[in-house]
Amino acid sequence: MKTVEVVVRGILVHKDRILLTHKKGAVNTFLPGGHIEFGESARTALVREIKEELGVTVEVKDFLGVVEHSWEDEKGFNHEINLIFRMECEDLYAPKAPVPQESHLEFLWQPVDDLTSVKLEPSALIELLPRWLRQKPNTGWGSTVE
Repeated sequence: MKTVEVVVRGILVHKDRILLTHKKGAVNTFLPGGHIEFGESARTALVREIKEELGVTVEVKDFLGVVEHSWEDEKGFNHEINLIFRMECEDLYAPKAPVPQESHLEFLWQPVDDLTSVKLEPSALIELLPRWLRQKPNTGWGSTVE
């Protein structure tokens, strides 16, 4: 049975650059983060994923929104729901690319106004991110897990 994956992603901006990641050899990029484990809150999952990927602790801030994403690859059809949060971390800053803790990943600082050239996925984020970063989010977040 196919399922919808639930993923949490974090936005970290420094000097008008946003932290992005990609799998080595891949052409597309995405926001750092990963899957939420059963019984885990989205915020806890984001802190855990960033610690696993980068070896640093982040502070999860505002909930910015949700982006639904689907694509097809060699494994078949994929479908995920991305929960997007703003995050802060004093240990990560542009332009120095962070050293990944997982060998299959690479990180880069990309100008916020140039997300198309790095093939950001889900592509809806190319328009949403600059808007979310310019204004105070008007979305709400609630959870019975936290």
